[in-house]
Amino acid sequence: MARLASARITGKPALSLVIAGLLCMSPLVMSAPLQALPVDGPVLRIQGSNTVGAKLAPMLIAGMFEAQGLSSVRISSAGKKNEQRISAVDSAGRTFHARVAAHGTGTGFAGLKDGSSDLAAASRPIKDSEYASLANLGDLRSADAEQVIAIDGLAIIVSPDNPVSSLSVEQVARLFAGEIRNWKVLGGKDVPVELHARDDQSGTYDTFKELVLGVQNKTLAADATRYESNDQLSQIVSNRPGAIGFVGLASVGKSRALAIADGDSQPMLPSTALVATEDYPLSRRLFFYANPTQQSQWTQTFLAFVHSAAGQAIVAKSGYIGQAINAITLSPSPDMPQAYQSLATQAQRLTVNFRFDEGSARLDNKAQRDVERLIKYLQSTNKTMSAAVLVGFGDARGDPARTALLSKLRAMAVRRELARGGILAKNINGLGDLLPVASNTPSGRIKNRRVEVWVY
Repeated sequence: MARLASARITGKPALSLVIAGLLCMSPLVMSAPLQALPVDGPVLRIQGSNTVGAKLAPMLIAGMFEAQGLSSVRISSAGKKNEQRISAVDSAGRTFHARVAAHGTGTGFAGLKDGSSDLAAASRPIKDSEYASLANLGDLRSADAEQVIAIDGLAIIVSPDNPVSSLSVEQVARLFAGEIRNWKVLGGKDVPVELHARDDQSGTYDTFKELVLGVQNKTLAADATRYESNDQLSQIVSNRPGAIGFVGLASVGKSRALAIADGDSQPMLPSTALVATEDYPLSRRLFFYANPTQQSQWTQTFLAFVHSAAGQAIVAKSGYIGQAINAITLSPSPDMPQAYQSLATQAQRLTVNFRFDEGSARLDNKAQRDVERLIKYLQSTNKTMSAAVLVGFGDARGDPARTALLSKLRAMAVRRELARGGILAKNINGLGDLLPVASNTPSGRIKNRRVEVWVY
């Protein structure tokens, strides 16, 4: 784990690039003459996650408006707390606007159900109960509906004055369950612990329950102060010596993020490389969910823009991790198998991982888009022929021989997809349950079932 935590990023995209210059590079975004459409009412309505809606969604809408040649783009309050209006003007002087209501992931799926929203912003995958309640719209887990738009790390934050620098997932769970009431128990100052958490509507809270409280069979202490807004929570924590909270990466602000260890892993800060590969223990995906069978022209163009280079540059600028692929250099360590040490010495790892369900070698919706991104990356770097190495991994549950076989089959599944795009992988390896990046829990095993990509 420490091998990646100390990675040096060598291909990080500059955020100072002129976004407008990228916008005009995307033919998907500019293909439809949307200015000719009627403008009565909002052209796009997004409801749901505060993590997505507070900053990222308005910035993406503003970017799309600019891509459409609109001017005077403005993001302003819609008159209600955590609701924003994004407006722009076309060459004929007509005003276009979109609305974003960021009251929690659950409200986004409710908006899809009653037709008051075009997109549900979510900071967690759709729940089985939500999926069932929206069945009349179609398959909400299909590629047409589920859109992974960014990667986020759930940051565990404290005041900058708190000397504690790292915690295990178990310690975080015990803190938020109210079992640890003073920081001196963890080597900190003799200061009472104050708990600050997102509210029950929040996808951030759902993720925290799943990745922290749930795996430790804990529940949130009743005296935790609850917030609808990530930014407000972070601001309070930064000014209180005994406070601890959790927020999305873009909302760390003046607070300090702790390094987190999972199981036997080394403590990891939510760095760009660790979150991009989803190896950081509390990494998560951010989503837009759309009606899979009925989407307006504005909705389709917006989603195309989000996945474009310009859209993903805005994701990075907003403080989250975009899905652009870059190369990182890792230092070999003695705990690595010999073949993996050779890779670390001679090659670079790419910031993309392909992950799979238990017993499966089928690519999920994100992985399918990542294949397209990987093909473009390898083409642009002249590494289409025998330059890429695929390394598959499994989890420690079940028969080791079967795990090793599945890890190789997963690497082969990625190789087949690359071959369809004209990419010839140099070789593939299946390392089974070696080099786990997470604990042997249900959520940890999903992280461990992965295929890494290396290039010479």
